[in-house]
Amino acid sequence: MMTPRRFLPSIASLRALEALDRLGSASAAAQELSLTQGAVSRQLQALERQMGTPMVLRDSKRLALSDPARAYAAEIRQALHQIAQASLRLQARPAGGRLNLAILPAFGMRWLMPRLPDFARQHPDITVNMGTELVPFNFASHSYDAALHYGDAEWPGTDRLLLRHERMIPVCAPDLRSEAAEAAEVLAFPLMHIQTRPDAWADWLAAQEVTADLPLSGTIYDQYSTIVQAALHGLGVALLPDYLAEQDLATGRLAAPFGPGAEARGAYYLVWPRERGADLALRAFRDWLAGQAQPEDPLPR
Repeated sequence: MMTPRRFLPSIASLRALEALDRLGSASAAAQELSLTQGAVSRQLQALERQMGTPMVLRDSKRLALSDPARAYAAEIRQALHQIAQASLRLQARPAGGRLNLAILPAFGMRWLMPRLPDFARQHPDITVNMGTELVPFNFASHSYDAALHYGDAEWPGTDRLLLRHERMIPVCAPDLRSEAAEAAEVLAFPLMHIQTRPDAWADWLAAQEVTADLPLSGTIYDQYSTIVQAALHGLGVALLPDYLAEQDLATGRLAAPFGPGAEARGAYYLVWPRERGADLALRAFRDWLAGQAQPEDPLPR
């Protein structure tokens, strides 16, 4: 069913309302929109007539929005952003399509990036743009078409593809400890924690049947790239995903003396909003990535 015209104000009127709400004055809104203050005032008057309700509080010195108008401006701000992003994508779309992908820094660099040349060879006409996001976000307010995500696969309004499960292994500089040790002995060393997985050490110790007083002490890092460097310089023991530690373990820059890795609770996924699932570039990327993914249940449960 078509939306009644009276509920579809002009973009110009909505931009004037949003700018006045965000910037706080008609002069600032006029400057941003390249209009006169009179033109901004007329756009707001037209919006009031169309909506049939007063929205602007006027005095001799300034314009201000009523409380309902401020709430309305907050709601339409996201819609205006979506329109602008959709228009940008339409104008800049390459011949074969474009995929805006949010990546996790460590997983994106170490797991995805080495595989991407194969995708580029198979789909040379598709452009993949990447940005870094550490936590889930609202696709409606971002320009991403899909994201690499670690966790339990719960991301409202999305579909997903399992990429791989993860095993966590404690590692340290060989100078800190190179000989084999019991898992419990790791508690005698400084532990390094990753901010996005506060329970990782507790989970690993439980998997090794080691009892420890919680919460565990230690230093906290926001990215694995930093925690790896700290481990290489002997600042403590890091609990790393196996794919992230394997190269430094193979070259002897890191040691793993405290026992085997343990499977983590979460897994890595490609997630995308359901409404974008038919996008041709996303579909091509998803189909290709499925061939790189780990089987659904690689370990006995």
